[in-house]
Amino acid sequence: MEKFSQFRDRGSGIAPFLPIPSEPIGLQAPLRFSLFCFRLPLFIFVTVSYFLVLQWLPIGSLGKKAALWCILGVPSIWWIDLQIDGVRKGSLSKQQQARLPQPGSVIASSFTSPIDTVYLAAIFDPVFTASYPDCRQVERISLLQAIFRAFASPSTRPAPGTRMVDMAELVEKYPNRPIVMFPECTTTNSRGILPLSHALLGVPARTKIFPVSLRYTPVDVVTPLPGSYISFLWTLLSKPTHCIRVRIAGAIVSGRDTAAIDLPPARSTRKSNYNTNYLDTMDHDSAMNGDDGITAAEKALLDHVGDSLARLGRVKRVGLGVKDKQDFVRKWTKTRSTW
Repeated sequence: MEKFSQFRDRGSGIAPFLPIPSEPIGLQAPLRFSLFCFRLPLFIFVTVSYFLVLQWLPIGSLGKKAALWCILGVPSIWWIDLQIDGVRKGSLSKQQQARLPQPGSVIASSFTSPIDTVYLAAIFDPVFTASYPDCRQVERISLLQAIFRAFASPSTRPAPGTRMVDMAELVEKYPNRPIVMFPECTTTNSRGILPLSHALLGVPARTKIFPVSLRYTPVDVVTPLPGSYISFLWTLLSKPTHCIRVRIAGAIVSGRDTAAIDLPPARSTRKSNYNTNYLDTMDHDSAMNGDDGITAAEKALLDHVGDSLARLGRVKRVGLGVKDKQDFVRKWTKTRSTW
């Protein structure tokens, strides 16, 4: 993979866009092939039934969540390891519900796999949005569109004719549901956190932002490459079980027109630590300083959310963004087509 070395972060050496190689099948070939053949028609049936029929029926939020859990249950995505900042294991029921995303709040989620969207829909019944790197508005999308965006080519700006809305408008329009954002704007292989979209800066004042990290074991169900439908289905349906590790950080609150609230100092004032290093800081600060209209408080907000996602996922922030992934995909496609 030396030919893709320019798509590694300069400071950490992380390559966030390379696909994760699957484990050799070996002696498990008969079992995995049998599981795939058994699960595929069942998975197609429950998925098509939900998106064509059930989601349009008046079955309520609980009914839709149950149907989504059936979709997750077919490939045996059962073991959910949930941890919340400030809450000890086994004591969540004794804690205040404010530690979890609530209606009217914003979920800033990592984005590595289409499973992310299904899980978030099954737990929170949120409104999904699509973000773009330098745009403070978002695109309102459906759950199905959010799933397909995990397989879509990266884009730095919305397509012509796309209706963009302010986050304040969505929060006001859907007071009984949380809003999900994927601020990295494209999928990764879960080994790094990309620079975050300016759409986070459009979150209205006094609105809680909950960074949420989702990671998988085995990790090869991620889809960093666009169009990887077949390989994803094979990996998802042929393995006996999958585990989701969910980490939820404490709420971050900031004001759009006022100074940020409860935010740490700007990234450039901090020493290198587990989540950052000197070159990462230089790359990130250089990129941010070149953006017009970014105040120190807004920059601190982006840093706080990015650092939280990196800490939750036990990874580092990288300087590579959506434009770098576009270049990577072009080179990957060209190279692979000659093999």
